[in-house]
Amino acid sequence: MAQQRTGTCDRLVGSIFIQMAEAQSILSLRRCSRSACWLLAAILLGAAAPGQQPSTPKAPVATQAAGSAPSITLDEALRRARVNEPTFAAAVAAQKTAALDRSIAKSALLPSVVYHNEYLYTQPVHCPTSNLICAQNAGLATGNASAANPAVDSTAPRFIANNAVHEYQSQGVVSETIGVQQFNALSRATAAEAVATAELEVARRGLVVTVANLFFSSATSERRVSVAQRAANEAAGVTTLTQQREAAREVAHADVVKAQLDQQQRDRDLVDAKVNAEKARLELGVLLFPDPRATYELSFPASPSPVPSRADVEAALAKRNPELQSALANVHLADLGVTAARAAYLPSLAFNYFYGLDATQLALHAPDGSRNLGYAASATLDIPIWDWFTTRDKVRQSQIARDTARTVLTNTQRKLIANLEESYAEAVAAYSQLESLNQSVTTAAESLRLTRLSYSAGETTILSVVDAEHSLTAAEVAREDGFVRYQTALANLQLLTGTL
Repeated sequence: MAQQRTGTCDRLVGSIFIQMAEAQSILSLRRCSRSACWLLAAILLGAAAPGQQPSTPKAPVATQAAGSAPSITLDEALRRARVNEPTFAAAVAAQKTAALDRSIAKSALLPSVVYHNEYLYTQPVHCPTSNLICAQNAGLATGNASAANPAVDSTAPRFIANNAVHEYQSQGVVSETIGVQQFNALSRATAAEAVATAELEVARRGLVVTVANLFFSSATSERRVSVAQRAANEAAGVTTLTQQREAAREVAHADVVKAQLDQQQRDRDLVDAKVNAEKARLELGVLLFPDPRATYELSFPASPSPVPSRADVEAALAKRNPELQSALANVHLADLGVTAARAAYLPSLAFNYFYGLDATQLALHAPDGSRNLGYAASATLDIPIWDWFTTRDKVRQSQIARDTARTVLTNTQRKLIANLEESYAEAVAAYSQLESLNQSVTTAAESLRLTRLSYSAGETTILSVVDAEHSLTAAEVAREDGFVRYQTALANLQLLTGTL
């Protein structure tokens, strides 16, 4: 009896060992005691005992997250992309830097205050005792000279630019420079900020175009998967139908071969559609999430909005077009560049005010009781005389840049008019074709239904059925392409008018 239990335990352990070896949870179970064998068997097989349901394994993280996948609208996609896209971030940084440059230029027009502290040591004058003229000029007492002291030290400094041998400066300095260049620098910084702001808007709209294209392409790719799935199911149904008719000796085996070839092609199309949809989702996910593999769902209106009126489009275009604003700001900046270059011909005036001490003692009072504190002021007027035509050449350079900016402005205006005409015509044409594409899909579906009925009745060939299937699939793909075409054209039109 004990041997029978031991054999049963060994067989049970062997079965458990085979199952658990795949998960690499148990390395060896051959040498276990009888009690350990039965305990392990009860633990591992308790969930599978009769009358009990096996425990449901915990869903993976991706499966659990799929149920709570965020619904991404176009506005939400744009908001996320503005945070993650590096080119737009660089444009934002450039605009902020330009705003700080304007603040710096504005601060340059205001007086600057510095608390200046300095100690100067200057080599004193050494006069020989025999040189009375030197001693008198230096203010020395010749009676102090001796054989051990052949020269007398002076309190006068050796360098005439300095005031004393020991000199202390502790002053507050207020400086102000007034000139055309300083005021023009503020104007140029303001114009540069306007250019950066316009370029930021251009970058924002470029990002909108990119995100909109990826958004609708991804949505269409998912819908194409549905089209490919329907076509694959339809082809499989036709294959089954031909096989049934072949078994009933109603058609030749050639019909089965043709249906199978069409089904194989539809299966390959389905695989390609799924791959393309995954690519589109990953490309859009790069702009939206830290992990592009994140699960999300796209949400957009079932019926697209109509094309705005021509009058509204032209009115909005005149007010909110970033390319035109950028070109205008560049022309204004170029004009200020010419003014800045010409300002070098004009004089500049500088004021300086000093208050503090400049004495031989670092103290408020001198040894004789006088105050060391005092003030001084200076005014400097610099008048340019001759610079070997450097200013003239700089003026010419600025004029060349101004002419280029004006040419760019004129070209921008022409391109804007052409883009408006093209975008509006494209949007109108694409919108007018949406209803026609829907009717084509309805007609192709009805044609396929009638053709299959005719084939089932033996009134037509398998080639007609395959051709009807191809027509329906082509009509559905064309409808999806038309949807993307209209949404893209509408987005481009809204970008031109500043409404997106």
